[in-house]
Amino acid sequence: MVKLVDKIKDAATPWFSFEFFPPRTEEGVENLFDRQDRMASYGPMFCDITWGAGGTTAELTLDIAAKMQNMVCVETMMHLTCTNSTKEVLDEALAKVKQQGIQNILALRGDPPKGQDKFEAVEGGFSCALDLVKYIREKHGDYFGIAVAGYPEAHPDVITDDPEKMKEAYWNDIKYLKEKVDAGGDVIVTQLFYDVEVFLQFVKDCRATGIECPIIPGIMPIMTYGGFKRMTGFCKTRIPDELAAALEEIKDNDEAVKQFGIDNATKMCQRILDSGVVPGLHMYTLNMERSAVAILENLGMIKDKAPRTLPWRQPTSTHRKGEAVRPIHWSNRPKSYLKRTAEWDKYPQGRWGDARSPAYGTLSDYQFMRRHTSDDKRREKAKAAWGAAPQTLEDVIKVFVAYTTGKVEVMPWNELGGMHAESSAIAAQLQALNGAGYLTINSQPRVNAARSDDPHVGWGGPSGYVYQKAYVEFFCSPEAFKGLQARVSNHPSITYLAVSSKGDFHSNQASADANAVTWGVFPGKEVVQPTVVDKQSFLVWKDEAFQLWTSEWGSLYEEGSASAKLISGIADSWYLVSVVDNDFVEGDLFAVFDLPQTN
Repeated sequence: MVKLVDKIKDAATPWFSFEFFPPRTEEGVENLFDRQDRMASYGPMFCDITWGAGGTTAELTLDIAAKMQNMVCVETMMHLTCTNSTKEVLDEALAKVKQQGIQNILALRGDPPKGQDKFEAVEGGFSCALDLVKYIREKHGDYFGIAVAGYPEAHPDVITDDPEKMKEAYWNDIKYLKEKVDAGGDVIVTQLFYDVEVFLQFVKDCRATGIECPIIPGIMPIMTYGGFKRMTGFCKTRIPDELAAALEEIKDNDEAVKQFGIDNATKMCQRILDSGVVPGLHMYTLNMERSAVAILENLGMIKDKAPRTLPWRQPTSTHRKGEAVRPIHWSNRPKSYLKRTAEWDKYPQGRWGDARSPAYGTLSDYQFMRRHTSDDKRREKAKAAWGAAPQTLEDVIKVFVAYTTGKVEVMPWNELGGMHAESSAIAAQLQALNGAGYLTINSQPRVNAARSDDPHVGWGGPSGYVYQKAYVEFFCSPEAFKGLQARVSNHPSITYLAVSSKGDFHSNQASADANAVTWGVFPGKEVVQPTVVDKQSFLVWKDEAFQLWTSEWGSLYEEGSASAKLISGIADSWYLVSVVDNDFVEGDLFAVFDLPQTN
């Protein structure tokens, strides 16, 4: 957790950020989190979430902001408005975001409440953003980073057709903006605009009046003709004649409009970046991914996923500051792990032994235990992937094999969608393993001194080298596990943990040992050891792993049906097994399974 103004000071290159708004439906919220997960992987400076039109989504905004900060693990800025907000409401909101480790607020007056044409302060509330900024600073000192809104064409409430009055209104608006900055605003985010010269003049005029803080242009790509007309009409936005004419010619072609919006915004952003007056771009996404990402790709600001500082996305909350080690078992379900460890007093920062005592929380939230079956649309997708009515074990095996080939993209044990890219190095072995009845849910190849910038297995800072022990986690029948146990004795570099849903535990690994399976060596640092196999964590994970058979897969089928019985039978009688080959130089993890040769 860092104040935005401090992050901007430390940023070496132009950066970008994304804005989202609270969806109206539960399904929309679920889809938003999926989209935020994907977009966070591009490495935005921050993401923000609006308070909602007319202050109608305050509680939802607070919930989404908390999950953005602590589950999506992206630096989060929450909008806070005066609309329908008494001091008590604002105090409660600020206390909640502070508790969730959120340190950045965008302070706004807000739109008039629903059904009203003009803004009116509620009793015990504020009438303008300036008063809100002053209040936050008075109550919380320098804790929060406070962003304020800037209007390159002046606030819509004061825009007029009279040139003289408009000039006066414009300069009064800049004077008021300076008051907001002087009161404690440390970053300015602007209203949308489509005339770059208007924005550049606005920045120049702000600097001329003594405003020195960063000014971030708000970029709203044109996505639909109707949406563009509504938004620019509401905001009274100036539209260059050339843009208006070009758009008018294609207004009935939705795809052409969207592509025009991408091309136009790309040119706008390039002109702004070339001017050298801004440190970054703030993308108004309207909860859509394609346009914002395409523009940033065109600008060369994102080429692929952002470099990983660790094999897993680091939290941005102060509560987890310095967290540097996790058990590998949740690597495909990071949100579940974050949820289950949210109440820990401290987190391991060097070795897993630094925090062995805290208890894991339970998972009652359907968002975690019914990730792929929480609504009809998701259930349809899951049933298409896992089978409309599987009758035999072979039907289940085929699903797992299809997952390793990429033909199936969703599985109960994966929040992320598809296998990790690094597993492509062992895809043939995983296909053979699943085909033989070892149903894999997690894996990594052995790695011996790969460069830290390797596109598949790299992580950490520059000029480093990373290492991995080969690892695979799977479900198998009691008979298959018995055969595996017998073969392990002939492979001294192999260690394993195995447990049934009823708690029948077996291992050849010393019970007190955490086995490091990933580590990195970087200039001027101690060895970094971010993932381990740990017995106690594995035994907690097993309950979740077995339950997902029935809460996700089995729930697709009628209770008592052959398909439901097939899935519950696997969950009731099979073993969950974690296998590590500790020879990361020359080891062959898959040799212990006695599989047919794969190329």
